Amino acid sequence: MIKYAVKYLKNVFVPLKCPENTEIENGALVLARTEKGEEVLKTFLVNSEIAKLYDKSNKTPQAFDFIRVMTQEDMMIYEEIRKDEVTSFFKCKELVQKHNLVMNLVQCRITFDKRKISFYYTAPERVDFRELLKDLTQVFKRMRIDLRHIGVRDESSIMDGCGACGKPFCCSSCLRKFESINVKLAKDQGMPITPSKISGTCGRLLCCLTYEYPNYLEAAKGMPPVGSTVMTPIGLGKVCLIQFLNNAVSVKFEDGKIKEFTKEEIEMVDADVNVDIEDNRLNNYSASDEKVDAKQLKQLEDDKNSSTGNV
Repeated sequence: MIKYAVKYLKNVFVPLKCPENTEIENGALVLARTEKGEEVLKTFLVNSEIAKLYDKSNKTPQAFDFIRVMTQEDMMIYEEIRKDEVTSFFKCKELVQKHNLVMNLVQCRITFDKRKISFYYTAPERVDFRELLKDLTQVFKRMRIDLRHIGVRDESSIMDGCGACGKPFCCSSCLRKFESINVKLAKDQGMPITPSKISGTCGRLLCCLTYEYPNYLEAAKGMPPVGSTVMTPIGLGKVCLIQFLNNAVSVKFEDGKIKEFTKEEIEMVDADVNVDIEDNRLNNYSASDEKVDAKQLKQLEDDKNSSTGNV
């Protein structure tokens, strides 16, 4: 049964293959052998129930080989490597600018054995980095160079941070797979359709838009659509706002007044009333809020290169 796991890129937990009777403190840094070489990773004790799920699952990542718990000498080497990563990052950035390449360098990682250096970058299109690679081989001799094209969502998950909710990014904490998201999800939930309100740090639609969507679909059953004419206890009006989770419907009347009713108190009718429903009322936002640009919204939905799985 799995006893230890390490946190790898994009918050993936990978089992750690250790010799029997090996004891490692929770949170300790260890040296492990990954597909990239020897790397320093943080160790976690695996709960027995989680370990059972790991053992049964056919999606469990291939275990990394444990080498040793980091010693004081290892930590000194590791600190030097981290400094080298910063220096190497800016050196590579200079070379990118020199060759006028349209690519955004995200991160540099050097293995503990210093046999491999990886550069992660985002780019809107495929990049011809052959000349860049030639220069890099002259700078980083006796090291295998890996240039990895990743998506903007991958970038956020690697860099980590906090979202507008104040909690760590879902993509670098709990999220394992990026789902395709479109603006319709935000519209159906009555959210303000403005880029700054519905997009994350990555510049794409918020991943959390998918979390409660099934609940909204369930709550929407039996609700009259916005703009429909309904009969209320005080007369005819038009639906101007739906609050799905509160089971409430706001109705606008010909005199301009707006009143709130439960869906049980109203009934859809085939009639017409002289009531204008403004789009900005659907989102409860004033005209002073940022203007909606169709092109911007399209970019928020763009899944091309947003997640490559190339990390």
